[in-house]
Amino acid sequence: MMPQGPKTVTAAVIIIGDEILSGRTKDKNLSFLAEALNDVGVQLRECRVVADVEGEIAAAVNALRGSYDYVFTTGGIGPTHDDITADSIGAAFGLAVDYHPGAMDILKAHYAHTGGELNRARMRMARTPIGAALVENPVSKAPGFRVENVYVLAGIPVVCQAMFHSLKHELVGGDPVRSIAIAVHLAEGTLAKSLTGLQEKYPEVSLGSYPFHRDGRFGASIVARSQLPDKLAAAADDIRQLMRELGGDPMEEDG
Repeated sequence: MMPQGPKTVTAAVIIIGDEILSGRTKDKNLSFLAEALNDVGVQLRECRVVADVEGEIAAAVNALRGSYDYVFTTGGIGPTHDDITADSIGAAFGLAVDYHPGAMDILKAHYAHTGGELNRARMRMARTPIGAALVENPVSKAPGFRVENVYVLAGIPVVCQAMFHSLKHELVGGDPVRSIAIAVHLAEGTLAKSLTGLQEKYPEVSLGSYPFHRDGRFGASIVARSQLPDKLAAAADDIRQLMRELGGDPMEEDG
């Protein structure tokens, strides 16, 4: 029997919001999701940022949900008029949108406990495409939801993160990608030719070169990434040796 290669599971993220595109709000969810997904064996392969336009959100969802195992959206599920993600996901799947009974129960209990008013604006946070499954929100209670392989999360980072931790047990991952980062005070051009040879030697390892300027000196960080620990370790050893041969002193960094 031929040995099986590593299992790869992939995901895409859609960041929704005019405030992201205008620069008024700085996104903090992408880096969190990339790391958290990798921890459960899911590789983030693509990210799109789209405006608060139903057709554009629906088009992005439909473009990605057939290409990746999971799609995550962030933003646009609040109580205001421009929170249109639920309607956009409904449009993408051809589903009507209505008040989810379970979400309504959660909001009623929450506002009864806090003494707040469950007004029509807040009730918008209970709207989902019909048949959607809820994603728990331990922070502010208004739930996210899932339709097939598309998970809809809040845009507020602390809420997005809490929602992800609530759902991550549902994700079926593959073999995680591990990384080793090694820096050296050598120019990229000095390393380039030899790195090409190492990439050919280790096709199962992705090699990236990232120049830097620190303490008045130029250099480069070489990041090796792979699902195969043995190949990754061997490639890292060769990278360190290469740096020494070129007159550099390899420095270990966080991957």
